[in-house]
Amino acid sequence: MFAAVSLGVFDHLAEAGTAQELASALQVQTEPLERLLDACVGLKLIHRNGLHYENLPVAQAYLCRKGPQSLTGYILYSNEVLFRLWSYLEDAVREGTPRWKQSLGSEGSIFEHFFRTPEAKHTFLQGMHGLGTLSSPAVAQAFDLSRFKQLVDLGGATGHLAIAACERFPDLRAVVFDLAEVIGAAQIHVSQSPARGRIRTAAGDFFRDELPEGDLFALGRIVHDWPDEKVHALLRKIYRTLPHGGGLLLAEKMLHDDKSGPVSAQLQSLNMLVCTEGKERSLEEYRQLLEAAGFRDIQGSITQRPLDAIFALKPRDAGAK
Repeated sequence: MFAAVSLGVFDHLAEAGTAQELASALQVQTEPLERLLDACVGLKLIHRNGLHYENLPVAQAYLCRKGPQSLTGYILYSNEVLFRLWSYLEDAVREGTPRWKQSLGSEGSIFEHFFRTPEAKHTFLQGMHGLGTLSSPAVAQAFDLSRFKQLVDLGGATGHLAIAACERFPDLRAVVFDLAEVIGAAQIHVSQSPARGRIRTAAGDFFRDELPEGDLFALGRIVHDWPDEKVHALLRKIYRTLPHGGGLLLAEKMLHDDKSGPVSAQLQSLNMLVCTEGKERSLEEYRQLLEAAGFRDIQGSITQRPLDAIFALKPRDAGAK
């Protein structure tokens, strides 16, 4: 699947074609391509009718670059980066550190690698947007957020969570807060939403800069990037910024409390081992982090989507933290 996406197979099979026709369009050899196509048939991504191949609906929706639900950005990132990092999983387990230098020769952080070129940045952000469109509507619906007026989506990337929340709750306004090099992508996607008049963007680093004001904060796929000490610092900063009675919404994939599953979260936690300083956590572990920062009334919701939801409140009688 990775190779087929990278070669552009699914983009060219939006309409049926033969292996020979496709090989000519992609400038590859016909017989090896036919093997790849037949493997994709076996994976139920492509249908074969005699000599002709055609995308099945799942490939048409998610594996073509121009589709509104496209996951090709994340797949290309997985093919070009994650696949290489995972080849050093044993060393990550031995040493407890990510594998960037070992596999890619990079001294920088994962985020510096994401933004090393305009093309790399676009690929990564589109991948995150594709995953976000699968998860964010369910996360936004997991809890009743109608009491809140101003959402601050920290590290909001393309704004998919802010968009989903504002489309769900008509009185909610939002600001997507992310690094300056990301904001342009957020503005494009926000402009396409029916809620665009209630969503703005702001550039900044949530670790270093002052946070925008709001009575609801969101962190989507942020907490799992970082070790406990950095998460503590960020949660305390959010807590101090929130008014009494303010809320915090997290979008993460939760492990069971006994770590027995689900397998998607277990494997994602290994993924974080090879590429970040973070890990996946259980609801109990999120509760401990949130309570240490002062939050209370912590709830979790299993969404049956790639990401689950955790919600917490700053008590109305809360003291300073």
